[in-house]
Amino acid sequence: MEKNTLHIIGAGLAGSEAAWQAASRGINVVIHEMKPLKFSPAHKNPDCAELVCSNSLRSDDWEHNAVGLMHQEMRLAGSLIMMCADASKVPAGGALAVDRDSFSALVTQKLKTHPLIKFTHEEITALPPEEWGEVIVASGPLTSDSLIADIVKCVGGQSLSFYDAIAPVVFKDSIDFSQAWYQSRYDKGDKFDYINCPLDKEQYYRFVSELKNAEQVTFHDWEKAAFFEGCLPIEVMASRGDDTLLYGPMKPVGLTNPNSSVKPYAVVQLRQDNREDTLRNMVGFQTKLKYGEQQRIFRTIPGLENAEFARLGGIHKNTFIKSPALLDSFLCLKTRPHIRFAGQITGSEGYIENACTGYLAGYFAACRIQGREAVLPPRTTAFGSMLAHLVDDTNLDDYQPMNINFGIFPTISGEMTANGKFRKLKGADRKRAYAQRALADIKPWLEAIK
Repeated sequence: MEKNTLHIIGAGLAGSEAAWQAASRGINVVIHEMKPLKFSPAHKNPDCAELVCSNSLRSDDWEHNAVGLMHQEMRLAGSLIMMCADASKVPAGGALAVDRDSFSALVTQKLKTHPLIKFTHEEITALPPEEWGEVIVASGPLTSDSLIADIVKCVGGQSLSFYDAIAPVVFKDSIDFSQAWYQSRYDKGDKFDYINCPLDKEQYYRFVSELKNAEQVTFHDWEKAAFFEGCLPIEVMASRGDDTLLYGPMKPVGLTNPNSSVKPYAVVQLRQDNREDTLRNMVGFQTKLKYGEQQRIFRTIPGLENAEFARLGGIHKNTFIKSPALLDSFLCLKTRPHIRFAGQITGSEGYIENACTGYLAGYFAACRIQGREAVLPPRTTAFGSMLAHLVDDTNLDDYQPMNINFGIFPTISGEMTANGKFRKLKGADRKRAYAQRALADIKPWLEAIK
């Protein structure tokens, strides 16, 4: 093996971003991707960076939302994933949603036409030896059984897992618009970004009852169902209380039904899923219900009585390692420092978060190959805060996947006013202060790592 070559296992969001960043710094890259020879239970598209659970990269509001801030930092950093997401976006109000197939195809085209990037379509079944040189494991939360078994063996059994669920997708032309209507919540973005299906009080509580009593996918006795709190199945949310969904995906606030003078008690929203707008994703309706139950229950929603499903919801087991105990500050495996981990297998959660860890791993690996000292991102940035969660989290007994959020940033309590008095910051002002500080701090770091 050529030690000046970077080997990347997996061409998901993290692996694709890592390859692009290393190659952009003059490093020869080999991507080892098992698709299309073999697919995981959740993957169907042979292209790179396949989006499985949703087509949304979530909020693009960088001033008030940590994920929007990470979008902006990634744009400034020259991220491949953000470049392709912006080029393939579809209307989604204040969120950044993409046409899945166009997005994956564009990422694949960019990688396969780069002169320093090569693909090897094969399954890697064990962690590569030191003779390979620099390696990034970005095999994702659905890492093949053989590779995850070797990883677990290598890290002394310190691996964890949780279950992730996928939301159904509906053909738009099967929606009944005599009951449903177009509107973004609070009229943010274009009114056509979301389709809304209203439920009255009786319909809502009947729907919740059906969810709680429906047949679900069962687990083996040896499996422990530990769901990620940020992506709970709809029926699990319903089981936590009859009103839970009213404060989650079915909240009716910010919406006015033009088909009725009666205010909806609850609302189901459907977001555009492809560029042609022939498919709509049921927002927040990830589920582990059996297929027949999904069709029966979701067709009780007004406007979806005759819904045709392009994809029903599903469930898969995600595996991640206890990164703070196993990885150093540069995402290297402490016991085998030629190997780095990136993406959801580290415990980062969310599309852009995983791409961010791929960016960092690609940059760090390129520095080592070139004999340069890598510079850690400022702790005050989304880059730095996400990295800190992965390598510095001290709650090892209950380490869980984490989305980027302002709660993991260094605290800003207030600011000095022009007359020299301290003013405590709250709400939107505090979030804006986090974002402004982050963007001010990341720019010199990006200049330094060119």
